[in-house]
Amino acid sequence: MERKVGSSTVTAKEVKAALEKTRTLSAEEEKVLRMRHGAGASSTQAPLPRAAGDNAELADELLVIEMQLMKAMRARAAAKTQAPKAAAPRTRETAANPTKDKIVRALRKKK
Repeated sequence: MERKVGSSTVTAKEVKAALEKTRTLSAEEEKVLRMRHGAGASSTQAPLPRAAGDNAELADELLVIEMQLMKAMRARAAAKTQAPKAAAPRTRETAANPTKDKIVRALRKKK
């Protein structure tokens, strides 16, 4: 057995280069190495991995869900940008009880 003489220092650049080459680490292991050595992500412009992998049927289902969420988000954003209804002036009683005010607003929305 040969004894090592001296020490070596691993730099963040070396860790980053090694992580870009390897494909055997899990996501958690890679994260730990990046945090331990201060190596940032390889590229901020790189595409994220797909959750569906090679499963085309799952990819289609995820696309449908994503489209539904985008549609709902746009509808919600459009509703916020519309002119708000003229609110009734708040009396001293409603200003003192925000819980009651919240309940009344929720009941008005249900109509």
